[in-house]
Amino acid sequence: MGISLCLPRLTGNEPLSILPLSSQPEENVGRAHYKLCDRLKLEKKQRRMCRRDPGVAETLMEAISMSALECQYQFRFERWNCSLEGRYRANILKRGFKETAFLYAVSSAGLTHAMAKACSAGRMERCTCDEAPDLENRKAWQWGGCGDNLKYSNKFVKDFLGKRSNKDLRARVDMHNTNVGMKVIKAGVETTCKCHGVSGSCTVQTCWRQLSPFHEIGKQLKQRYETSLKVGSSTNEQQQPPPGPSNDPIPRTMDLLHIEDSPSFCRPSKYSPGTSARKCYKDKNCDAICCGRGHNTQSRVVTRPCQCQVRWCCYVECKQCTQREEVYTCKG
Repeated sequence: MGISLCLPRLTGNEPLSILPLSSQPEENVGRAHYKLCDRLKLEKKQRRMCRRDPGVAETLMEAISMSALECQYQFRFERWNCSLEGRYRANILKRGFKETAFLYAVSSAGLTHAMAKACSAGRMERCTCDEAPDLENRKAWQWGGCGDNLKYSNKFVKDFLGKRSNKDLRARVDMHNTNVGMKVIKAGVETTCKCHGVSGSCTVQTCWRQLSPFHEIGKQLKQRYETSLKVGSSTNEQQQPPPGPSNDPIPRTMDLLHIEDSPSFCRPSKYSPGTSARKCYKDKNCDAICCGRGHNTQSRVVTRPCQCQVRWCCYVECKQCTQREEVYTCKG
């Protein structure tokens, strides 16, 4: 599934945004990342960070794509299916919905994950594998073990997104949700070990730290979206008491936070295209997705490969099977 979404600048006040991802050949390969950094329309400091390491631009693009695809995957059965085209994304980011909270968290998580992986994969000049403190693990690289460099990644992401104003409730909520995305990445770090020795005797064991697959991160963030806590509203923000240890409305929690109730997303609006003509699954989510309007049923004949068998070493021979299936779409 291709992505071609244009978004504004990446600032400390909003998450990473989806950008045109179609790559174009550059005349000067050595400076190709300069043009890519310019395409990202970064702030001055961010552009400087992007240009100083050729691997940053590519990693940013990877993080943007990965975050968008994961959002669409996690919400594929929901009324809001992470519609980010055009004005929808910008309008949602102006509000304090649960969906806004998820976008902040999945964006920061995507950048943190992509940067840590880029370091261990050798795609960055300023970082490499995770530097484990123990002597044995320092030898891991010669055995092929290389930890994902979360320490460098966290530092980069915090510096890249910059410090944000904490004077109003909305700003503090956005910063909290951004930090939740980074914390979920950290909580998912696992230790992977490899044995070495004669006949698998494991006389030597090297271990390194590895991040969880991003699908698992997306799943956890989706669960936090479902239990997101409401901490205030845009209408009474001015009546909030000044922040302090005892009266700050931002709780110390790993939950996502929002300040406004979400719209229904049933009808076309400035936040989503609605659910008319959306595909649904009978007896599973048609009632919820179609918002009580009912659904249309269309029968069609499809042909798919079937009864496949391996011939010789690597040749697969399949028959073509035809079957009738029903497709359900929401009524307008």
